[in-house]
Amino acid sequence: MAPPSPPPWPPPCCSPPQPPHAAAHGGSGRRAAGESVTTTLYGAIDALPVTDEDRTGYLRSAFRHWIDADKDGCDTRKEVLLAEAVEQPAVGPKCALEGGTWFSPYDDVVLRDAKQLDVDHLVPLAESWDSGASAWSAKEREAYANDLAEPRALIAVSARSNRAKADKDVTDWLPPAAGYMCTYVSDWTAIKTRWGLAVDPAEAATLHRLAAGCSDTPLTVTLAR
Repeated sequence: MAPPSPPPWPPPCCSPPQPPHAAAHGGSGRRAAGESVTTTLYGAIDALPVTDEDRTGYLRSAFRHWIDADKDGCDTRKEVLLAEAVEQPAVGPKCALEGGTWFSPYDDVVLRDAKQLDVDHLVPLAESWDSGASAWSAKEREAYANDLAEPRALIAVSARSNRAKADKDVTDWLPPAAGYMCTYVSDWTAIKTRWGLAVDPAEAATLHRLAAGCSDTPLTVTLAR
């Protein structure tokens, strides 16, 4: 009598095991704008495409920014300042801000004058150009530069810290506030994931090194493209 056939594998009830980044993208690896991706910090870093970067042709003006998308008189910069104020400023004509208090997480300082703050693209415009945005349409670059839908994309910080950072990536600049490091690495990774941006080899190595000192926390990102 022939031995019984082995049961099928995987069992009919189950899907084949998938690597974390494939599961996060529904198993196909294809991206869809508006899709919500859930993974972990380590998995998200592993899933970032690695390639050399190229700044050829970059102009800051290629990213139209500080628009007033909802036509309420406050441009993107002012919207971020209002959203992130610890104590709300008074809003005058043409969205002039008076008073208010802000906390700059880059350097752990409290500021009481909106003029002392910059609104930073956490992943700088030039860095996004280097890692994929050079191939985008003008409207996509405008959407990136004014991304109010993703709270991690734009951040109010002291002008001093923002200008020290300039357009540097994580290999060349990190926030001096040590307690903010893991948040910065996580947010950098989330934004690169959201916009389908690559990392260069040095950047990838730096992210892995820094993340090793952080918890492998869950990371949920809504894809923009």
